Amino acid sequence: MSNRRSNRNNAASKSAALLCATFCALPITASALSTDRQQTMKVTSAYSKLTQGNAKAAGSAYLKGNVRIEQGSMKATGAEATLHQHPDGARNARGEDVSGDIQRIVLVGSPAHIEQLQDNGGGLMTADAAKIDYDADTGIAVLTGGVKVVQQGRGTFNGEHMTYNTNTGEMESGNTASNQPITMTFEPKKKAPPAKPADAQPKKADADGTP
Repeated sequence: MSNRRSNRNNAASKSAALLCATFCALPITASALSTDRQQTMKVTSAYSKLTQGNAKAAGSAYLKGNVRIEQGSMKATGAEATLHQHPDGARNARGEDVSGDIQRIVLVGSPAHIEQLQDNGGGLMTADAAKIDYDADTGIAVLTGGVKVVQQGRGTFNGEHMTYNTNTGEMESGNTASNQPITMTFEPKKKAPPAKPADAQPKKADADGTP
């Protein structure tokens, strides 16, 4: 009897996790501000180690101590970060030269933090996690460890793992083999206040002055 109950509980847990994984894949958030990618990236840290790239190997930069990265509305902070560049002669899917451009950013901290405005007036998105791994080519960020995402005016997410597509706004999380809980809250859409009834028009007085 106990084995049957345990099997039912495991099946229920897996079903719930699968539901969360499917539900979280829906585009419930706005996409990141697209114009940020055309802005200059500014990086500061207490320590840095640079490795020059060439045609055979990509360059990289290792940063440590009060790391801060800014690009347009995007702001990221952490204890350590590694920036990976494209090698010389690299081209993107459109055939454009991306030599030396940032291809990947890995940020770690307690927690690492990133925030960015969203397209189409989507408000501010903030995210905290032990590790944030962002691929600039695909626009996909993978967050792991104590993940908390807050979408201004939309809701919040808490879990241990999330994949966030900054191009489409899709967020995916959940693992059918994991017992780690996922919690989400959704803010109700703000409704416009009801229209006030038109003020009653005063009755016209008769010729003798009687209303």
